[in-house]
Amino acid sequence: MIDPRTLPDLSDDDLRIAPLARAETIPARWYTDPAFHPFERDALFARWWQYVGHESQLPNPGDFVCADVAENPVIVVRDQAGALRAFYNVCRHRGGPLAMEPCGRLRKGVLQCRYHGWTYRLDGALRGVPRFDRTDLFDRDDYGLVPVTLASWEGLLFVRLADDGPPLGDLLDGIAERIAPMRPGTKTFFRRVTYDVACNWKVYVDNYLEGYHIPLVHPELCRVLDYRAYVTETARYHSLQYSPIRDGERQYGAAEGEAFYYFLFPNMMLNLLPGRLQVNLVEPLAPDRCRVIFDYLYDDATSPEARRVIERDLAFSDRVQEEDIEICEHVQRGLHSRAYDRGRFSVECEEGVYHFQCLLKEAYREALAEAAA
Repeated sequence: MIDPRTLPDLSDDDLRIAPLARAETIPARWYTDPAFHPFERDALFARWWQYVGHESQLPNPGDFVCADVAENPVIVVRDQAGALRAFYNVCRHRGGPLAMEPCGRLRKGVLQCRYHGWTYRLDGALRGVPRFDRTDLFDRDDYGLVPVTLASWEGLLFVRLADDGPPLGDLLDGIAERIAPMRPGTKTFFRRVTYDVACNWKVYVDNYLEGYHIPLVHPELCRVLDYRAYVTETARYHSLQYSPIRDGERQYGAAEGEAFYYFLFPNMMLNLLPGRLQVNLVEPLAPDRCRVIFDYLYDDATSPEARRVIERDLAFSDRVQEEDIEICEHVQRGLHSRAYDRGRFSVECEEGVYHFQCLLKEAYREALAEAAA
């Protein structure tokens, strides 16, 4: 639910959607005003599908992964029958955690609160309640774990805290066909890398959504991708940037073919190259801070030659991220300045940014309507 007390200052003019060639960018205060942080938590991140991990991280019963979704702790676990289930990572006794590690295997095959020891079966039912014999009118059936909606696509796991919203298929519509014969589902999780960035989450997303900055900010990446053939496509809830990989550029692990860079509203990216999938999630931490989570998945992550290629890939990606972090942090400072409020879009280069900001305005407008109802 949207708390009317958390609504930021939004005018009809702010939310108006103009054609790309005449549109202005969103106002600077959308990146700097602290009121947008709780508003977006409820209007966006609790309502839209959020990536939490990959099925290959949970091969056996009792395996789990944890995530923070709209500032709520969530756990996904594989049960004894092999099914995946998601719950709030919150004990019903006094709010203690069921798991404190980002991933692993459950002790004794049960979910046990790490605070007072209440235990739950993997279906969420309360099983063990230490030292509660003298508590009156207590029914264990009333204190099972609270489930979270869970869905999977090509091995990628998504949760949604809200009861309603677009189906996951709407978010991903057409991607599998567009990238064929590449298949995200054939890949295995290899490593997670995180970066803390001193900018609003939308600054990082805007930066991802255009190749306009690549020649200046990423000269090394510009030599790998054929920037002249860089194209942006938009769908209802996602956009795609793609480029051929330059012939002969193999020192970074790139194989012959195309590079696909997908953005899924509101804060997820799928970066696909032959043999490799990189999943990014941009997690807001504060009005001027975000955490960017990188999951690396590969077709082959075990052979000696594959490991050499992977290490080059990771090192190259890290250099690109450091460049993005530096420019995004400078942009955040610029957005706070007296010199800037709104800009304009390059029709040729910034269609993806425009598409994202239009979806943002739609989501804001829907949240305002709900709060007023």
